[in-house]
Amino acid sequence: MVLRVAFPYLPSAAVLAWMVGTGLAVAAESPVPLPPGSVPGQSPQAQAAQPQNPPVPPAQVEPARREVTNTPDPLPGGATPLPVGPIKPGAAPKTGDAKPAEPKPAEPRPAEPKVAEPKPADGKPSPKKVSRELPPLVVARMSQDTTPTLTPATFLDTLRAAERYQALVEAGGWPSLPADLSVKPGERNPAIPLLRRHLVLTEDLAPGGPETDQLDPGLVAALKRYQSRHNLPETGLLGRQTVAALNVPAGVRQRQLSASANRLIGSSFPFGERYVVVNIPSAAVEAVDHGSVARRYVAVVGKPERASPSVETKITNINFNPTWTVPVSLIKKDIIPHMRKDPGYLAKMHIRMLDAQGQEVQPTAVDWSTERAVNYTLRQDPGFDNSLGQVRIDMPNRHAVYMHDTPSKGLFSRDVRFHSSGCVRVADVKALVGWLLDGTPGPNGAGSAWGPMEIETGIATGERRDIKLAKPIPVTFVYLTGYATPDGRVHFRDDVYGLDTGKDTGKPADVAVTGALPKPGTAKPGTSKPAAGTAGQPGAAAAQPAVTKPAAAKPAGTKPAAAKAPPAGKVPATEQPAPKPAAKARPAEKPAPAAESRKADSPT
Repeated sequence: MVLRVAFPYLPSAAVLAWMVGTGLAVAAESPVPLPPGSVPGQSPQAQAAQPQNPPVPPAQVEPARREVTNTPDPLPGGATPLPVGPIKPGAAPKTGDAKPAEPKPAEPRPAEPKVAEPKPADGKPSPKKVSRELPPLVVARMSQDTTPTLTPATFLDTLRAAERYQALVEAGGWPSLPADLSVKPGERNPAIPLLRRHLVLTEDLAPGGPETDQLDPGLVAALKRYQSRHNLPETGLLGRQTVAALNVPAGVRQRQLSASANRLIGSSFPFGERYVVVNIPSAAVEAVDHGSVARRYVAVVGKPERASPSVETKITNINFNPTWTVPVSLIKKDIIPHMRKDPGYLAKMHIRMLDAQGQEVQPTAVDWSTERAVNYTLRQDPGFDNSLGQVRIDMPNRHAVYMHDTPSKGLFSRDVRFHSSGCVRVADVKALVGWLLDGTPGPNGAGSAWGPMEIETGIATGERRDIKLAKPIPVTFVYLTGYATPDGRVHFRDDVYGLDTGKDTGKPADVAVTGALPKPGTAKPGTSKPAAGTAGQPGAAAAQPAVTKPAAAKPAGTKPAAAKAPPAGKVPATEQPAPKPAAKARPAEKPAPAAESRKADSPT
């Protein structure tokens, strides 16, 4: 300022250059700059020519001077910075001023409300989208053993096993274990020596092993072999199910073998290279190919009050998208009670009523307070809700039973699967159909085959299609609660129908399939307990003659023609005697045209 007074006409640029060169620039700055008009002796022209804010080089700008800005600079992530200014008394210190700039806590918030933004115009919540995809099929555990349940040697092998178990019975059998016993591998328990003795008697454990009270690896391996023979989970754990099987008396096991062998007397089943076996107590289907199980399928079989019958026949046809003709027995037991409660039941189940001429009749025209509905044919249309599902495996027989798909696939995941009304529902039935159709010309004629894609395409049309097998395949439904295989192992299953003890609860001649039909009365099938808990002496006395007279039994097995004469003499408790009275009862109902229609529809 002194220079401007001394040299009022000196150019401002020269003044600035001289100040920078002499180091007086800092001294020229004042924290409170004086207005130009306060300089004495300066003319108004000099004041107008003087710049109000002379430019300062960037290097001389101090960052601290930015604090005087009124508008705070935006921070990344949209966060608002704290106001800049002196700290007021009682205010929190500004040690965390830089933290609000972090975008992490604020990033997810703007995206969350977008899901709930769209709303219907009427204000009602939008309905949830229902997936049309079928849930994955969950099935029960199934043995991977390739040894068939039934072979041409099963009769004699089972008869010999019954003799061995008879010797065990005469020797005193085996001791029982505590019912609440639970032992894990490696643990010790005073009951382990009793377990060792039992497994040695049943030939699951070699004799001469260490006599300890520990569930050691050798004993665990023997326990798994025992569990496999009894269709139990092969865990090696000594738990409730395994202990219950171990506590079944030796006399009951002997009776199971004897009764099963007796039921095989007179069989004329033509095994062949490829055949299908359904062992009802196992609730399983075996596809046997050249003496080995190609695959074992989980099945649902008849409940005790509607038992699956013993059948020996051949599979002749595969039906895609089948219709289902309701048998007379189910019209009486299921349809009529449902219609009395709900007149719209038939419409809900897509079941149509047909008269003797095949003309459709409205359900309202029928008096459901009576049993006149049995004079009509009740037929369920094809579709996902059909009781037979999408596939039926046709096997002509006098009981009108067969194997088929089902819309009620949840039962396949259960260990106890006795819920049908006589027919056999098969899990993954399309795979079984592919095995059955092997060798049958495919949809494009000779040279083509029925692979998974061709089967799915044939079903996807929704139209009924019947495929005749190039070569019929033998199939049999058997009831073996005890049987022996050629490798010497003895297998046991629960006597769900009570046939071993003389309790014939099944009515084979009156059986038929039921799938999607709701059950009017839920008689819970107490499946596994009758065999384990009952040791009826009359049944044992009737079964033992089959063991004491093996010479007479062998010719019956080797000469089927001679054995056919007394089919009812297999076992007093067998399902064979029941069909005759039931078959006589059908003509008395006199549903002449409708009954003929049902009989013709069943095999196709």
